[in-house]
Amino acid sequence: MPIEIVCKIKFAEEDEKQKEKEEGDKESLIEEPARPRSRDLAAFASTSTLHGLGHICRSGRLGVRQTLWAFAFLASLAFFLYQAAKSALLYLEHPHVMALDEEAIREMVFPAITICNINRYRHSALTDADIFHLANMTGLPPKDRDGHKATDLLYPDPDMADIVNRTGHQLDDMLKSCNFSGENCSSRDFTVVYTRYGKCYTFNGDRRNPRVTRQGGMGNGLEIMLDIQQEEYLPIWRETNETSFEAGIRVQIHSQDEPPYIHQLGFGVSPGFQTFVSCQEQRLTYLPQPWGNCRASVQGEQTLPGYDTYSIAACRLQCEKEAVVRSCHCRMVHMPGNESICSPNVYIECADHTLDAAVDDSQERCSCPTPCNLTRYGKEISMVRIPNKGSARYLARKYNKNETYIRENFLVLDIFFEALNYEAIEQKKAYDLAGLLGDIGGQMGLFIGASILTILEILDYVYEVIRDRVSRVLRRSKPPLKKPSGSIATLGLEELKDQSPCETLGRHVEGAYNAGILPNHHHRHHYPHQGVFEDFAC
Repeated sequence: MPIEIVCKIKFAEEDEKQKEKEEGDKESLIEEPARPRSRDLAAFASTSTLHGLGHICRSGRLGVRQTLWAFAFLASLAFFLYQAAKSALLYLEHPHVMALDEEAIREMVFPAITICNINRYRHSALTDADIFHLANMTGLPPKDRDGHKATDLLYPDPDMADIVNRTGHQLDDMLKSCNFSGENCSSRDFTVVYTRYGKCYTFNGDRRNPRVTRQGGMGNGLEIMLDIQQEEYLPIWRETNETSFEAGIRVQIHSQDEPPYIHQLGFGVSPGFQTFVSCQEQRLTYLPQPWGNCRASVQGEQTLPGYDTYSIAACRLQCEKEAVVRSCHCRMVHMPGNESICSPNVYIECADHTLDAAVDDSQERCSCPTPCNLTRYGKEISMVRIPNKGSARYLARKYNKNETYIRENFLVLDIFFEALNYEAIEQKKAYDLAGLLGDIGGQMGLFIGASILTILEILDYVYEVIRDRVSRVLRRSKPPLKKPSGSIATLGLEELKDQSPCETLGRHVEGAYNAGILPNHHHRHHYPHQGVFEDFAC
């Protein structure tokens, strides 16, 4: 029966280190090199730029001094967080302020001036057919004392646009004189526009080529003399929705970029007076959401046909038109579009009621926010009586009228810029992101002495800690490799029979023993290939 002898060789520490190094070199070809462990909190605190942390996180027992430093640090941190929260809440409220500035320029674009006679239809221009169709609107009886005959009831269907255009006051008859900045003007310098007052006229309404003025003050703007033609006003037989008790004109001063909305935004000028209107241009700039509620104009957008920019007046006209078209399946004369125009009966029965309801419910049904860029004109109005006794006779002879007619029908309107400057009213952010960061940075430096780089230091330290913890967890999940601390040699009994230990010792040169057997040597010998071994046991 063969006998095996198991021999264990324990190499010296020097050889073990050499083997571990070789194994580590082999593993480094496959795995990532080992990283240094993360710093502890005390080491981080000693190098951190966060004030006070180095006095708190010291090695050793927690003393009174460290406790006081910890209390001071926590109190400063609490104050900082409180102030930072207040600043953040203020920023989230999106406050704004209004900035007012006045700028002078060499020339200014003169505004558009729209004028309307308060009387919508001239009595002399109305035919029997017009009176018949407009009976419910005007309340007028037929011109014939016998009333409408049976044959008269066969009138053709009325054309409301033709009635308004034909029976409205004509500017050629009303305009007696016109002057703009010392130059004469005429009715050809006005364009026809339709409003709730019927046929109206706009001066300087061309957006592509507006008139400019190069000097402020009276006489450097538009000065017109008008005859309101009170003898053409409709007589009142009974009150209707269209009945008017006033005499004079309505005037609106507006930008060329918006349509006239004269029935709500205009002011009245009465005959027998010269009215002076001193204007001050105001350019307003509002902020969009979330700081304000303005609406920015989109390039190419047409809220109202013929107007390239958004305005409140255009939005309201479009909204009113949609309401009338939806309810009455037609539009009114002053509303833009290609839809058919309502007949006089539909005006009374449907359109007027729908329009009044749309105006009352405009806040709910029609939302027209303020545009982000708006031009408006402040006005100062004053007036004097005209004509005086001397000029009354002259004007009566000049226009072939009597003095009473001149006093009851003539008026002069003088519109000019107060000065060649404008007010720039701008809505600005009272607290923006730069202000928020500045306040938080100042409070951070005041209370805890920190900065953006300090935050980066803390994040870097947290990253190192997390990386170290994850690495430890991953190492635990892998089974450990058992590294033998020695070598095992197995010798057969037959080999021992062939040679004696002494012969073997005498036959082998030192350091060149057989791979299957090593001498029983208890003294340290250094071998270049086997390393240093300390013990040999079988």
